Amino acid sequence: MAHGRNKYQSRENRARVREILLRDWDPIGVYGIPKAANEYDSYADKAYVMLMDDGASANAIALYLFKIATEHMGLTDRGRLAEKSKEVARLLVQLRPEFGIQ
Repeated sequence: MAHGRNKYQSRENRARVREILLRDWDPIGVYGIPKAANEYDSYADKAYVMLMDDGASANAIALYLFKIATEHMGLTDRGRLAEKSKEVARLLVQLRPEFGIQ
C-alpha cells in the first residue's frame, strides 16, 4: 500500500488517469471507439507511477507524454502535441490532492 493507498483506491485513481489520457490527450484520435478504450493503458500506468510514486512535475509528465506521441507513435504535429501534453500533465498533477498526495 504505497503512500497509504489501498488497492481499490489505486485502481480508481488509475482509471481516472486512463480516462484523462483517452479523453484529453488522445494523440491518435481513438476516444469514443469502444474497442480502443484500452489504447493508452500502459502510458497511463507509467504516468500514474510518475505522478504518485515518483512525485514527478507537470513538466516531466508532459515530456513523457510528448515523447510517447512523437517517438513511439511517430506523430509529427509537435506544436499541438506539446501543448496537449502540457495541458494533460497539469490536469494530472491537479489530481494529487484528491489521490492523497500533496
